[in-house]
Amino acid sequence: MNSLSPEQEQALELLRSGENIFLTGGAGSGKSYLIRHFMRELDPKLMPILASTGAAAVLLGGRTFHSFFGLGIMEGGIDATYERGIKDHRLLNRLKKVEGVIIDEISMIPGAALSVAEALAQKARDSKLPWGGMRVLCVGDFAQLPPVTRTSTRDWAFGSEVWERSGFQICQLSHNQRVQDNEFLDVLADVRYGRVTRKVFDFLSERVRPHDEDASGTRLFGRREASEQFNQKKLAEIREEEVTTEAIYIGSEKHVETLMKMAPVPPKLTLKIGCKVIFLQNDPQKRWINGTRGTVAKIEVDKITVKKEMGREVSVEKSSFSLQDAEGNITATAIQFPLALAYATTIHKSQGATLDELWCDLRSLWEPGQAYVALSRLRTAEGLKLVGWNPRSIIVDPKVLDFYLKL
Repeated sequence: MNSLSPEQEQALELLRSGENIFLTGGAGSGKSYLIRHFMRELDPKLMPILASTGAAAVLLGGRTFHSFFGLGIMEGGIDATYERGIKDHRLLNRLKKVEGVIIDEISMIPGAALSVAEALAQKARDSKLPWGGMRVLCVGDFAQLPPVTRTSTRDWAFGSEVWERSGFQICQLSHNQRVQDNEFLDVLADVRYGRVTRKVFDFLSERVRPHDEDASGTRLFGRREASEQFNQKKLAEIREEEVTTEAIYIGSEKHVETLMKMAPVPPKLTLKIGCKVIFLQNDPQKRWINGTRGTVAKIEVDKITVKKEMGREVSVEKSSFSLQDAEGNITATAIQFPLALAYATTIHKSQGATLDELWCDLRSLWEPGQAYVALSRLRTAEGLKLVGWNPRSIIVDPKVLDFYLKL
């Protein structure tokens, strides 16, 4: 997908309109691609992009929503967070200077965080207008991963009064750029809304088979431990010498420690010639995208040669992954090859990746949207192998269903 589709061209016009926008659509509809395209026209100082999590911020080369709005972990609740914020002159100054913000993966931002952020923007800009007159663009799909909250009730952003007040123009991308197969598209649409129809039941049941650990394809697990274990097990089976590359970290100890938890690359990357790897970022030169797989052909100190699946050999150099503070200054940087072992990853980490082949266990998922995120990574239904599945794992929050039905 190198140019915009007619639907995306229309959406781009709306993004240029100056209104508050909610850009949504299912997985693979090209939301991130469109936003990257739009951001080329913007000054990031005046219209920064904010991520919902630290890990996403590092990949985006942006800041987190919480750090930009000075929310921290919202200790003491909404009021205490607001009181701390209005005493922070750097925060107020920052909110006064920008024209607006782009909030990526809005589904993972709790409503309470949105409320405090808007109140602080109004205070900083001395205006009772929604967001103090600041422009807000939200991007994401509430049918994917939910906000992280400490209570059992999910505090969706669209349920907050701020959402109503913001008057978002809805821009819904309906055309899947990743999948061309109509039957698979119907199944994904049903799973997105938690519907286990006859079609879904048959489709998933037909793809269940005993787990062949030697077969190709990425394994998606619900939990991180399981994915790490599987990666190490597969690496151990290769009779080649292990080569470990340690990430280089630049920055103060405190910031480096935070970055180590958030960066997509590990502090130590252990590979062998012949092992399968996955790329963790989009290459500016377009030789690979986040999710491209390949096999390590050669390991040198400063570069790794990877033979891409269905493609040519590419020479991979180290990349920098940086953590920014609230002001947009880089506080810590990790320098490492943008690669990880490709035998397994978590459903959470796979969000945003495109895969050709996938083994997954959909028997005991617990979060709304998890099954949908897993299945929607694929380009074609041929690539799907299920170790098992359970209708109870196909979960949608009724509030999300209601929200989308009303759009």
